[in-house]
Amino acid sequence: MKVALINPPWDFKGSIYFGCREPHLPLELGCAQVLLERAGHQVVLLDGLLEGLGAAEIADAVEKFGAEMTVITTAPSYLFWRCAPPELRVPRQMVAALGGRGGRVVAVGPHGSATPGPVLRKLGVDMVIRGECEEAIAALAEAWPSREVAGVATVEGGELRLVGGVQATRFVDLPPLHWPDKWIARHRHQHHRFDVVSEWPGAEVEASRGCPYHCSFCAKIDFRDAYRRRELGLLLQEIDALAAQGARYLYFIDEIFLPQAALLEALVGRDFNFGIQTRLDLWKPAMIELLGRAGCVSIEAGVESLSEAGRAALDKNCRMDTDALTERLVFARRHVPFVQANLIASPGDDAAEIAAWRARLQQAGVWSNDPVPLFPYPSSPDYHRRWGAPDDLAWERAHAQYLAAFARFSDIQDDRPLALAELEA
Repeated sequence: MKVALINPPWDFKGSIYFGCREPHLPLELGCAQVLLERAGHQVVLLDGLLEGLGAAEIADAVEKFGAEMTVITTAPSYLFWRCAPPELRVPRQMVAALGGRGGRVVAVGPHGSATPGPVLRKLGVDMVIRGECEEAIAALAEAWPSREVAGVATVEGGELRLVGGVQATRFVDLPPLHWPDKWIARHRHQHHRFDVVSEWPGAEVEASRGCPYHCSFCAKIDFRDAYRRRELGLLLQEIDALAAQGARYLYFIDEIFLPQAALLEALVGRDFNFGIQTRLDLWKPAMIELLGRAGCVSIEAGVESLSEAGRAALDKNCRMDTDALTERLVFARRHVPFVQANLIASPGDDAAEIAAWRARLQQAGVWSNDPVPLFPYPSSPDYHRRWGAPDDLAWERAHAQYLAAFARFSDIQDDRPLALAELEA
């Protein structure tokens, strides 16, 4: 079977989206590709941002390929499923550009995982996959033309029909992903690297999936939830292939990069640097030292709130008080060139205290962001506590609340975001 996998040409104008806007490898589609090809299917993988292609050019390539099934993601890479643009403007433009070409159209991503009905209606696609999509995409190709595959949502006779529940990919034995040489050569962005100018290509990899914690703000209820660790040999094969293609910086997109001595020891001496996102209250000094020796040059550390009460309200289950966290951040900076302490806007935190703490960290070489208000994503515990299980208006409800509650947003949002209805009109 011929399958087209599409990451659309993203445009974030007017969006509340606070993730990185540079091109990144579409890992969920890369994972689907290796599973499809292993089963003998033909695949074309197209990425609007990485390849500089518009929606019309992508649609023409899909038609030329003769795709019988076309998969479109509603988030720019697995890295941002937890903070995707709420609006479906770009995926809808991609579906419109296809104009019926490409066979059955399947949407994957965080939107359909939480609210499949509105995604089917707004995009006009044939199917939505709920949850992690790689194995379900491969299963659809094998079962063709049947739609009786776990995780698939369709509309039949005007009613939403769900087959099975939200899906979680096995992941641990995922084969090494492979990317075109020209993609890696064009991938000059080194994610979360601010201390140097990028001279070499970067790439994203996935060593683990899911997180054992359940912070209230984290959108992971419907995907990438349970913690799984990828087999080290397979991961290293993928890393070495990227190095052979010229990549010299890797970013581990893991929800939480937990201490793993075997992986870090295997990375020591390999010719690249890497970045991670983690919680430093889980790292002992000796492991931080090993992290630095392994090549880590960028840490995005979740602190979220400066008060213990604030962290407790966010269900952080933090093992340290603020003073100990501060010491651990400063210690990490001695071994890693760039360390960031992430803060979010918490009602109980004092603005003057935050400013003083940030200044103290800056003197020690640690950067901390101005607290960012977080969007109540439908797949987050925060949304469920406010409004219960997501319904067909979940994204509109969350978006309206967010715009009403805040006057300032993230550092990359110069203009006030538009209402969701305006974005999708």
